[in-house]
Amino acid sequence: MNYLLVDDDAVFSSVLAKVLVRRGNSAITAINGQQAVAQCTDATIDRVVLDLKLERESGLSILQQLRAVKPDLEVVILTGYSSISTAVEAIKMGATNYLCKPAGADEIIAAFDDSEAVVEVQDSPPSVNRLEWEHIQRVLNENDGNISATARSLGMHRRTLQRKLQKRPVRN
Repeated sequence: MNYLLVDDDAVFSSVLAKVLVRRGNSAITAINGQQAVAQCTDATIDRVVLDLKLERESGLSILQQLRAVKPDLEVVILTGYSSISTAVEAIKMGATNYLCKPAGADEIIAAFDDSEAVVEVQDSPPSVNRLEWEHIQRVLNENDGNISATARSLGMHRRTLQRKLQKRPVRN
């Protein structure tokens, strides 16, 4: 398989690429959407591992660009900031699967082969903090990742929103 790894974490991309190559695959990396689209256009790519939040771009917008270039491309979204709304949006946009970081090479490869989306179902209702996190992620997505517009929509100071976004998501 030919993999494209799109992540702004060079160490993660490098390690994952080495593991994939050791397993008989080829792997190239990109750190932004422009490089990813160029690599996808120039090289034969079967599978893409795409980070949801790059430094200046949303992985969802890159997903749209990649699917426009190659509609049959298999894409697994990786994120350290998971939310149900972004998982649903990614799957609707054509992602093969959605995984939470940290994810190992075995999990990533398995995610391409698993036809079912990886969604954790909880028996208990989510906490108020988790609901707040989900709502912030939904509004952020509606504002295309624009922090200032999201803060205005939520009626919150921009710095407060930035502090909330820097924290890890609440699990329950």
